Amino acid sequence: MSGQSDRPGRFASPPCMAGEVAPDYFDPLGTDPEQARDVARWRRAERIRLAGLREGLGQTGRAQVSVEISAHLAGVLAARGAGQGTVVSGYWPIRGEPDLRPLLGELHRAGVTIALPVVETRAAPLVFRRWTPETRMIRGDWNIPVPPPGAEVLVPDMTLAPCLGWDGGCYRLGWGGGYFDRTLAALSPRPLAIGIALAAARLSTIFPQPHDIPLDVIVTEGGIAAERTARS
Repeated sequence: MSGQSDRPGRFASPPCMAGEVAPDYFDPLGTDPEQARDVARWRRAERIRLAGLREGLGQTGRAQVSVEISAHLAGVLAARGAGQGTVVSGYWPIRGEPDLRPLLGELHRAGVTIALPVVETRAAPLVFRRWTPETRMIRGDWNIPVPPPGAEVLVPDMTLAPCLGWDGGCYRLGWGGGYFDRTLAALSPRPLAIGIALAAARLSTIFPQPHDIPLDVIVTEGGIAAERTARS
């Protein structure tokens, strides 16, 4: 969701000058068009590499990572007060993303209200429809299963975001649609935003652009990997 306007499965050419863009001089508030183009090319190449890293785990490896992340995430959610009536937005896993559906089912049975993000309007913030393990899903944007239009629309207190890549500032590299950043910018109050990632997918920086919004916590198979001490 974070990044430029690439849709899942669309990859462009490798970066040309990305190797010359150094974290020690990069201006996250800069709007220089050439710099932005270089970062966009670098991100596209990183998406290919990181998707391959995830694929390389194999089905067994991805299943094990999902179990480990779920165990750590359950502790993080409990520590942050998730309980009866809390609205937690999850996600339906695609393209080898960690599968948190068993944990979402457990949270539902414990009284946590679960929602899933839905693209109702292109290039607009996501909406969140209520989900239970019994929900009859339909195919949404990019053929991702989503709750049907009749499902209750909710505002999440906490939201989970799968990350292709991430950095120590809790910035997230997603597929490039920009939906998650638009959604965080639009929600008030802002929900606690938790990134779900592989430890090996850490980057020294994603070269944040003005539209990129940092998450609050990154959780990997090793536990909490990054956390912001203050929220703007």
